[in-house]
Amino acid sequence: MDGRLPLTCLVLMSLAGCAGVESTRQPERSTKSPPASRETPTARDEDAGARLAAAAELLVGSPYRFGGSGPEGFDCSGLVYFVHRELGMDVPRTAARQFRSARPVARAVLRPGDLVFFRDGSQEVTHVGVFIGNDAFVHAPKSGRPVGYARLDDEYYAVNFAGAGRLH
Repeated sequence: MDGRLPLTCLVLMSLAGCAGVESTRQPERSTKSPPASRETPTARDEDAGARLAAAAELLVGSPYRFGGSGPEGFDCSGLVYFVHRELGMDVPRTAARQFRSARPVARAVLRPGDLVFFRDGSQEVTHVGVFIGNDAFVHAPKSGRPVGYARLDDEYYAVNFAGAGRLH
């Protein structure tokens, strides 16, 4: 057995039965209502977003692996690719292509499951994470650091923020 089946089963069981349970490792979520949006989300979109965010959180602690898009390790876009595929959604593999394919979403109306994109000194998007709420996101940061949490208001991410989007 290659290890994928147990992780896939764990992700699917968690999403089916525990999507509403919050992780004890995540930042505190705001209880305020989100600002009004020009876009009216459907319950289906919100459910898909919540499932994507929950799937990403289940992978916190997984090892970083350059080019990785499977349970043995992830890079940033591989993490996004994996959680979408686990939920039956086909998405591009690289951060830049994910950015170009996503429907733009204003930062003020981000919902769990939306993607947040960053540039690191270039015009091209070089990093992506899965937004989970309250300015926090899950991402695979870099070699030597496992999948974990970060915040949009952290100086590095605030300066390098390229935009946000939705693929679901």
